[in-house]
Amino acid sequence: MTLQQWAFSFHGRISRKAFWAGIGLCGAVLFLLMSAQGLFQLPVEIIMVPVVIVLYPAAAIFTKRLHDRNKRGGWSLLLLVAWGLTTPDWSIAGDFMQWGLGRFLPVFIVMMMVLDCGVFKSVDEGNRFGEETDQVDKIDNR
Repeated sequence: MTLQQWAFSFHGRISRKAFWAGIGLCGAVLFLLMSAQGLFQLPVEIIMVPVVIVLYPAAAIFTKRLHDRNKRGGWSLLLLVAWGLTTPDWSIAGDFMQWGLGRFLPVFIVMMMVLDCGVFKSVDEGNRFGEETDQVDKIDNR
């Protein structure tokens, strides 16, 4: 698998190493974008375009890793649910619901996705997403 397929294709399977390399790279780029936004006081409308562009490869990498675990890529949409739960103002709910919906549930969802994709071993035999884990050029070949 080429680096272009690794970052932009939603087909195939990747290893934990390729997953962590991709998520680390996307995270570093997002960190730099947010730092630039804070440093130069850029409007949110300007910074959201590159953020959305960076989230596309992150979604592709998550999807391919879920394929390696023999799960549909749609499970990565749980990360949108987690983000969606952190954005509303939960102060109108009671203290427990505010903590549960606004803090605990998003952290739990993200933690389970990271454990599933980044820690748990691949399915060794072939599955409906491919016969074996694809080797990514310049990442898995070292």
